[in-house]
Amino acid sequence: MSQAAVELRGIARRFGRRWVLRGVDLDAHGGEAIGLTGRNGSGKTTLLRICATLLRPTRGGGRIFGADLVTDAASIRLRVGYLAHDAGLYANLTAAENLMFAQRMAGHRVDLDAIGWALDEVGLARERGERVRGFSSGMRRRLALARLLLRPPSLLLLDEPYASFDVDGVDRVNEFAVQIKAAGGIVLIATHDLRRALPVIDRHVSINDGRLADRDLVEIEAWAAAEEGSP
Repeated sequence: MSQAAVELRGIARRFGRRWVLRGVDLDAHGGEAIGLTGRNGSGKTTLLRICATLLRPTRGGGRIFGADLVTDAASIRLRVGYLAHDAGLYANLTAAENLMFAQRMAGHRVDLDAIGWALDEVGLARERGERVRGFSSGMRRRLALARLLLRPPSLLLLDEPYASFDVDGVDRVNEFAVQIKAAGGIVLIATHDLRRALPVIDRHVSINDGRLADRDLVEIEAWAAAEEGSP
């Protein structure tokens, strides 16, 4: 097997006196999607934020696309897309203006055609001129997804991506994840709703007591099939 594009070794993170992660090891290869589960407070979001270089590990380290997780965070950040709980939008800007701002911050020229395409892809074409402060949580999540569509990442980090989405929104998230995989990228999905991620993921890991453990994906798929067939 080729060298992993994501290599984490002994990742630990402490908040005050509480250790959330206690020694996470994870390898992920191009074209792979991994489902990540764990109870509330288990460290799923913390792990995603460390991969996105938004948090530094207290201990441990790793490499993402060959770049050191701590000392070369800036280059990693250019290749990461992160759909977080907080959409990170500007409420007083319109939907289109938020995407214009994102393009400028990424060092790109404003491309109105691309912005129109992205808004149409997430079902917000008619709302492009509306201020985000009037958007529902689901609409904000759609706009955050549109921002990712403008710059498809090599590492896509999805934190509870199905929250606030209707069926169409869930399908769009999964379609985007499949596109990233097909392009040789990596997808990491932290979710309590693993059933919705099953069409996408190749592997399932869970966080327990601050460490990762692999789970049997075949058993989960069989369970999901049985649930769908039950009255």
